[in-house]
Amino acid sequence: MSTFVPPRMLRGRHVQSILGSVGPRRRWVRLAARDLIAASGNEIIDCGAGVRLLCQHTPPRVDQHKGIAVFIHGWEGSANSTYLLSAATKLWNEGYRVVRLNLRDHGDSHGLNEELFHSCRLDEAIGAVRWVQQSFPGEQLALCGFSLGGNFSLRIAAQAAEEGLEINGVVAVCPVLDPARTMAALDKGSLLYKRYFIKKWRTSLEKKKAAFPHRYDFSKLERFDTLTEMTEYFVRHYTDYPDLHEYLHGYALTDGRLQQLQTPARILLAEDDPVIPVADIERVAASDHLQVVRSQYGGHCGFIGGYDLHGWVDGYIVNFLAGTHKYS
Repeated sequence: MSTFVPPRMLRGRHVQSILGSVGPRRRWVRLAARDLIAASGNEIIDCGAGVRLLCQHTPPRVDQHKGIAVFIHGWEGSANSTYLLSAATKLWNEGYRVVRLNLRDHGDSHGLNEELFHSCRLDEAIGAVRWVQQSFPGEQLALCGFSLGGNFSLRIAAQAAEEGLEINGVVAVCPVLDPARTMAALDKGSLLYKRYFIKKWRTSLEKKKAAFPHRYDFSKLERFDTLTEMTEYFVRHYTDYPDLHEYLHGYALTDGRLQQLQTPARILLAEDDPVIPVADIERVAASDHLQVVRSQYGGHCGFIGGYDLHGWVDGYIVNFLAGTHKYS
């Protein structure tokens, strides 16, 4: 595809990042996705070990379809996040079966599992992909992830062979590469993003408390005003990790995490991303199956291509998967 170059008035990193999810684009995307949403049904996935995750499944529009596209949202997003709905609608219209996965405690799923979500819960995400593969045997499967969902998608793909998963392609848009550096970027960057994520996380924790009122009390988390402090307390009190460093290292893509990739994978990064320091890609191990594309513009999961607010990245995903998929 051609290089992403938005109109001049849309080139700001914050313009791209914010327009990608809220405001008029959100209304436009939901309107465009109305048929996809109407055709979708909720599925409770048995991921093994008693874990259940919620997804929205949309059967393909045509009998001779192109396979399955499994979408994974970013942190504190959901299967109905604007950026995800936009891309999912594009692929559904192109003839894919679409599965939009909610990670634990995202979307309306806080009551499905008593234990809390954290970003190292890879086994259940693998279990969800295994359920999709087993539910639709013979259909080629691709993963499409955004931000933390891109991180999950790449980690799943890296373990696909040993887990018996057959994944034909992976697209990760602005994936979290080094969680420690991303957290620092959020805490030290624009207050807009830090406040947004702290508010979203606290709201999510309140939903968890409401679902399990005798198990959780998150009142002490309210005293923290940085994500680093809040996450450090969370890790020590609500996970099995001994400290913040071990937890963040547990889902980093740096060093040799992706060396075992045997699936065609594409990472799309924006040089102006206010959340993901693009220089971190230099510490991600090279793989013959991994291609990294760096764009000058795009913000964080933005890639808004014009004043009509269309998602340039939607077509980018379609074109990449067209090279990895064959009609089933």
